Amino acid sequence: MSRIGKKPVELPGGVTANVSGQTVEVKGPKGTRVFTATDDVTITLDGNLITVTPRGNSKRARQQWGMTRTQIANCVTGVTQGFRKELEINGIGYRAQMQGKVLKLSLGLSHDVNFEVPDSVTVTVPKATEITVEGIDQQVVGEVAAKIREWRKPEPYKGKGIKYKDEYIFRKEGKKK
Repeated sequence: MSRIGKKPVELPGGVTANVSGQTVEVKGPKGTRVFTATDDVTITLDGNLITVTPRGNSKRARQQWGMTRTQIANCVTGVTQGFRKELEINGIGYRAQMQGKVLKLSLGLSHDVNFEVPDSVTVTVPKATEITVEGIDQQVVGEVAAKIREWRKPEPYKGKGIKYKDEYIFRKEGKKK
């Protein structure tokens, strides 16, 4: 039995949901999200509560139960608060700046990296060594942050590179004389 799936998703004030078959459309102050569930679950809307129930006792139906409830809860969170990933750049001469919809990264390569920012997310650079990725879709925000981080992952000796703000970099000891 799914403990997550049993809990209904509560809609806060200012958020409306529309359930039609397997599709849930959630509208809020930050935008609109649409999620389509598989045929293994049933989605019902009672007032301001969305409940998910499995259609049978198969393993797949039980798997989809908790996952569907979590996806709907993420849609509600996205249209109310949004999602945010913060990145830090460490290293001498490493910096970032926004030019329109292009993030320019100077990462010690022979050229600057021009990262095209998708329309569904907002990337800001409060300082030259900090990047903030914000949006209403958690998966897209995480994917954009991971693609930016991929250009120069933090190395274990000095910690140079792009890392998440709350990430711990395991440090190695350098070469001994």
